[in-house]
Amino acid sequence: MKNKELILGIFSLFTVGTMSAQKKDYLDKNKPTEERIDLLMKQMTLEEKVGQMNQYNGFWDVTGPAPKGGSAELKYEHLRKGWVGSMLTVRGVKEVRAVQKIAVEETRLGIPLIIGFDVIHGYKTLSPIPLAESASWDLEAIKKSAAIAADEASASGINWTFGPNVDVSNDARWGRVMEGAGEDPYLGSKIGAARVKGFQGDSRSDLLKVNTIAACAKHFAAYGYVEAGLEYNIVDISNSKLYNMVLPPFKATVDAGIRTFMNSFNTLNGIPATGNAFLQRDILKNKWKFDGFVISDYASIREMIAHGYAKDEADATMKAAVAGSDMDMESYLYVAQLAKLVQDGKVKESVVDDAVRRILRVKFELGLFDDPYKYCDEKREKEVVGSKTNRDGVLDMAKKSIVLLKNDKNLLPLKKSGQKIALIGALANDKNSPLGSWRIASDDNTAVSVLEGMQNYKDNHLTFEKGADLTVGKISFLDEVVFNTTDKSGFEAAKKAAKNADVVVMVLGEHGFQSGEGRSRTDLNLPGLQQELLEEIYKVNPNIVLVLNNGRPLSIPWAADHVPAIVEAWHLGTQTGNAVAQVLYGDYNPSGKLPMSFPRNVGQVPIYYNKYSTGRPVDTDKNVFWSHYTDVEKTPLFPFGFGLSYTTFEYKNLKVVKNSVSKGEPVKVSVDVSNTGNYDGKEVVQLYIHDEYASIIRPIKELKGFELLNLKKGETKTVSFTLTDKELGFYDNDGNYLVEPGTFKIMVGGSSDKGLESGFELF
Repeated sequence: MKNKELILGIFSLFTVGTMSAQKKDYLDKNKPTEERIDLLMKQMTLEEKVGQMNQYNGFWDVTGPAPKGGSAELKYEHLRKGWVGSMLTVRGVKEVRAVQKIAVEETRLGIPLIIGFDVIHGYKTLSPIPLAESASWDLEAIKKSAAIAADEASASGINWTFGPNVDVSNDARWGRVMEGAGEDPYLGSKIGAARVKGFQGDSRSDLLKVNTIAACAKHFAAYGYVEAGLEYNIVDISNSKLYNMVLPPFKATVDAGIRTFMNSFNTLNGIPATGNAFLQRDILKNKWKFDGFVISDYASIREMIAHGYAKDEADATMKAAVAGSDMDMESYLYVAQLAKLVQDGKVKESVVDDAVRRILRVKFELGLFDDPYKYCDEKREKEVVGSKTNRDGVLDMAKKSIVLLKNDKNLLPLKKSGQKIALIGALANDKNSPLGSWRIASDDNTAVSVLEGMQNYKDNHLTFEKGADLTVGKISFLDEVVFNTTDKSGFEAAKKAAKNADVVVMVLGEHGFQSGEGRSRTDLNLPGLQQELLEEIYKVNPNIVLVLNNGRPLSIPWAADHVPAIVEAWHLGTQTGNAVAQVLYGDYNPSGKLPMSFPRNVGQVPIYYNKYSTGRPVDTDKNVFWSHYTDVEKTPLFPFGFGLSYTTFEYKNLKVVKNSVSKGEPVKVSVDVSNTGNYDGKEVVQLYIHDEYASIIRPIKELKGFELLNLKKGETKTVSFTLTDKELGFYDNDGNYLVEPGTFKIMVGGSSDKGLESGFELF
């Protein structure tokens, strides 16, 4: 017996020594990453491999005692066995260090966790919601905003964000339009790439820096086209729309070096995206050569059972893994089912190996194997999170996101002295709603309110009245927003204040939690009593500046007809009030342009500028039989690309260098833009094309270039664009990129609905 124990002891020492040597090999920084991955994977059991494909939500206070009983204890045991590859919503250096310590120091192989979090428009210090940022058309500012978010998140222990959202959407009923860049794939592609570089840095090697985090393009794919704007709904679209409208922003993020993708809740043409091999394997991993990994959306693998696509948990697991969904977010299915499916021959182990290699690759690129605690510096956390530098940065972004929709009578900018101003609306004194949706790390009631921002201008007489509460009851990220529709007790005080004022500033719109995930709407009007309040105030004083707070395009036809000045201020984040006040008082000249069309009423939705012509687009025969509505114009209330300034701009001398060009030859376009007003200002010069005839019909107008131009009053600059095959072509229904001969119209202007026109022929 003693000899047997001695032999076993020697064998154990030899095994441990061998394992230690092997571990040292894959921790060798001098070896190429792929070789290090090979060395590590040779040591991993099947269960440990599957564990890397498993992500759990934070399920206990990590710095407290270990959980006892129920699913939390089971998750804890999985973590200690090395059966968890990632955790989400664990945040703060102390918490992250504690959970990382378990993964690195208590598991057999010590593989570090990647820590994910929804850093959508900032971590603690919040920028405007992404749709608002997109209204800036300022790619450098958007990149900087994402970098600020990465700086704070990484200082708090996080190394992976579930952003950017690059869903193209033209349906304002869908609440998640607030997370994306709007209705246009070209603008969305540019903004998506800018956000990736803001989060990750300009090159893959920048991921080793302590202030960058891995980005995640979502939702792959077509989530922005959910039927009727209804959350989690089906999507049924043509291949032409898929290739030309949906996929370009995703491809742009791949070209920008993004490291992860997230699939989506929706079905696409009958197949859930989570189980869609055409999307995840054929296009993303094979055609686009993406070598990062794909994570499911929250429990979306399990939800394939509810879709009616998977028979049971094992079937859902098999279909997701085979289709290319590499990591399971909170379905608990991979860790429970996948190893057995491999052992039973139903899933090839090579499928698991491919997924694990992709996950480990990103962890190596982040430097987690070389320093698992690189994001766990409490001193840096205190210095970075909420810093003045970051607050100044989000203020700059907020000002650039504001869009001036109307300014009759030059009511704006407000005078800085000698005016009596009535500020009306519950949102004007709200410090929580302006933070917007998807801000789970930020503290409630930390926004600068519009009232606070305007109070900084002390030489006017400012009176505030809320008029009426906007909402009633509890409001949180998980709750439906219930609006006040009965209590008008504050109307009379608001009317009295308005009657005695020179100018009335009314802050109306949506609550910050009225848009976002799960917040689909069938009514895009001002909710609650706000429309009635607006009309009552107008009766006593029509000199109204309407400031809109919203996360989606709204239908405001009455205001557009009656109110002289309208400012689209979205949900601007931490510095909302300061940004709004500086624009209202003219310390910042608004330069934003709409990234989504605003409808006249919800019956027009979806509405978008890059529509297709019909066979009867206009009333040529002077009868009823043409493409139109009988009760409202078919044009939007405010079109894509629209936005005014306190100054005016004039476009002249649109030139196309050659009227006839051959395929592959660049098309040179130039235009002169002059600031003809009384203020220095910025203008987004926009170039649109129309391919007049093609093998697949083309939109009547497509954005193919833009430039943000700074002009002093009286100044003229020439703006030049170059169109190449990349801008002139399109995808057919099989995903082939075509550049066809024909005639092209060109329009250059300050909005999608007007501009100078020219053209050329491609042969």
